[in-house]
Amino acid sequence: MRAGRPVVTLTIIVVCVLNYVLQWRVPGWTQRWWFAPSIGATEPWRFLTVAFLHSPATVLHLVFNMWALWSVGPYLEATLGRARYLALYLVSAIGASVGALVLAPVTGSWNIAIVGASGAVFGLFGAVLVVLRRLGRSARGIVVVIVINGVLSVVLPGVAWQAHVGGLVTGALLGAAYAYAPRGRQHLVSAAATVVVLAGLAASAVATYAQTGVSL
Repeated sequence: MRAGRPVVTLTIIVVCVLNYVLQWRVPGWTQRWWFAPSIGATEPWRFLTVAFLHSPATVLHLVFNMWALWSVGPYLEATLGRARYLALYLVSAIGASVGALVLAPVTGSWNIAIVGASGAVFGLFGAVLVVLRRLGRSARGIVVVIVINGVLSVVLPGVAWQAHVGGLVTGALLGAAYAYAPRGRQHLVSAAATVVVLAGLAASAVATYAQTGVSL
């Protein structure tokens, strides 16, 4: 455990809040940074930027996601360290978008735009589950949280459950690599795992676009 203020978590929250203000104040700001599978091939930065936007229709979208982030973020930041925690959040955000992309042909949501940090937060949920198991602590609480939020993702309308699945899987994979890295090689294994997961996500996106006939 590392002592100190959860700087990374607080920074992510501040960035999300500032972006929400810009979504209201700057015309077209949301459309400029949101993600939809149909435009991800030509504007790949959207795979990441979507995680810092929220629905302008209701501030509750922002509030609930930031509350969820605050409930698990500081613990992971203290346990994994700031660098690995930041990598976990950013890669999980990308993984969430890739999940939405990969499952889009199945669900017919190719042109539906998505916004929100929930996919990245689901990645943190997956990482917390693995870290708790690694430390020999009860993971029952986070399992309940994942199940409840998973059910709500499917039941509630307008929720991108595909992104939640992508984020959860990505976060669990990275969390396992970080938590089970052998002592003395933690930095090397963590860096390698981050690169491998990113490469896997990129390959999945390229393969999905190729199957649908989209040229990169």
